[in-house]
Amino acid sequence: MLRGINRIGQSWVGRVIVAIMFGFLIISFAIWGIGDIFRGGVRTQVATVGGVDIPAEAFRNAYQLEYQALIRRTGRSITPEQARAFGLEDRVLARLISETAFDHETQRYGLHISDETVVKAIQADPSFKGPGGLFDRTLFYDVLRQSGMSEAQYVREQRFVMARQQLAEAVSGALRIPLAMREAVHRYQAERRSAEFVRLPASAAGEVPAPDEAKLQAFHDERKSSFRSPEYRSATLLAISPAILAKPDAVSDEDARAYYARVKDTRFGAPEKRTIQQIIFPTREQAEAASAKIKAGASFEEIARENKVDDATLNLGTLTRGEMLDEASAEAAFALPEGGVSEPVAGRFGTALLHVTKIEKSTLKPFEEVAGEVKAEIARERARNEIQSLHDAIEDQRAGAKTLAEIAKDKNLPLVEVPAVDRGGRDKSGQPVAALGGQAALAAAIFRSDVGADNEAVNTPDGGYVWFDVTGIDPARDRPLAEVRDQVVAEWRKAEVARLLAEKTQILVGRIDKGESMEALAAELGLKRETATDIERGKARDGLPVVAITLLFATPVGKGGSAAPDDESRIVFKVTGATVPPFMTTTQEAAGAERQLRTLLTDDLLAQYLADVEKRIGVQVFRSNIRRAIGGEG
Repeated sequence: MLRGINRIGQSWVGRVIVAIMFGFLIISFAIWGIGDIFRGGVRTQVATVGGVDIPAEAFRNAYQLEYQALIRRTGRSITPEQARAFGLEDRVLARLISETAFDHETQRYGLHISDETVVKAIQADPSFKGPGGLFDRTLFYDVLRQSGMSEAQYVREQRFVMARQQLAEAVSGALRIPLAMREAVHRYQAERRSAEFVRLPASAAGEVPAPDEAKLQAFHDERKSSFRSPEYRSATLLAISPAILAKPDAVSDEDARAYYARVKDTRFGAPEKRTIQQIIFPTREQAEAASAKIKAGASFEEIARENKVDDATLNLGTLTRGEMLDEASAEAAFALPEGGVSEPVAGRFGTALLHVTKIEKSTLKPFEEVAGEVKAEIARERARNEIQSLHDAIEDQRAGAKTLAEIAKDKNLPLVEVPAVDRGGRDKSGQPVAALGGQAALAAAIFRSDVGADNEAVNTPDGGYVWFDVTGIDPARDRPLAEVRDQVVAEWRKAEVARLLAEKTQILVGRIDKGESMEALAAELGLKRETATDIERGKARDGLPVVAITLLFATPVGKGGSAAPDDESRIVFKVTGATVPPFMTTTQEAAGAERQLRTLLTDDLLAQYLADVEKRIGVQVFRSNIRRAIGGEG
């Protein structure tokens, strides 16, 4: 649009038109703006629970935390569209609504957590304990700083959390699990079955004659959508990224060696590690007395037992120097030989003795072996610093109505032509379009645009940008039989084999149910009779896939059944036995099952309670504000 306005504004007539257009826009904004003032402004909260608003900012922060956690769990880049498909925004909204409803009820019942109780809970939190097992205030503030919270905010949030826990325990605490329910779960989980079976391959369907033209046409017409050609779009791409802009040859050996010296321990080898034990003493005198005993022949472990130091506190673990929180202790420990004990060290947590029980030497690749990799990393980092300024320069040229081809030539950047891509980022042969780099967000942006439209640059996972212009649209269409004949013939044959196999297995199962043996049927079919014992529900065993196991457990003992692991084979089976061990309430498995049941029932009870609370106090959700809060469309 900006390029169009720029072109119109080149003549005096165009300038008059633009001035009139902007005049109308200004008047419209003024009118609507004044209206908003009189209406009292625009709602920005994402929901209201019992008269309490959930601000957009709170939702945005909670959503971003869940979004980043989802990326860490999956280990891959996830687009906002994919996150929405996973139901992320609904889960975050439901959690915030539940917490607000809980807070409403705690206030209603007058539940209040004292400052002393909150402080004790924070001090007892293992996340804030230092190596000595005591509350570490420095660590506490480091965690708060990383999470972007002040101490007052954290204390307030913990007070809410503890009050919610009290209410939840009041609603669902001491929940008893009926013995009948525990027995039913035991029977379901512990039952084991045995079976005999045969596998029917595609050849068991017999000869499948080629279809005539009428059958093929009817099959095509019934499944026309399966053979439909999707919409394809052609586009021009201009990308900048650290890899594209990097110039490894411009990196000097001196710079590469300096970078190598900084990162060699973590990037090109493993730093030295030491397995360390530590005893912290209340006074230096006690530490010196203990050191004298060790020099006289006492072991480090004996001194630890004398001072009532448990194993968890004694053993710091196997650490690099950088992983030790106390610099004085680190310096002392990494100066010792293997098996050595330090002199008393004045550390952050008290006077300590350190014992090195094992040393793992560092491993390091020489510079000459990794010089090319080092220079490539430096070049990419330098290019990363240049990307934003280049992005701004390209945006200025785009605003000046320059085409991507002109910009690419001016900046000496590669211009990529994509002749055809579907919504999934594949070409007409079904292969991923390499130029898109697997970026679902870029393919989605191309399909949101149109020919000739101005488009925002799409961010890439490596910190770069891609500009694109849609150059053509090939609409989705039904493909005639002549165009997809081979595909239709293959699908028809697959469907026909599946139909014939299903008919045959139905007859075989009927014969089994009438008393015929599996061995006789296998001999008649020229197939191998197989057996499986100790079959567990939901787990493949002895060549039986899970789909067959599921059906096998739904079939009575002595009866037959069948399963279709794929379109071109069948399994016919007979259940030959079922056993359930006696239910013993004193076993570890029974206790674990009871805990699991209690957790499930507690969650269900709390969900019903909260649903009743939300219905009573009222919940109003503003979907448009949710979209705005996380950067989507309103």
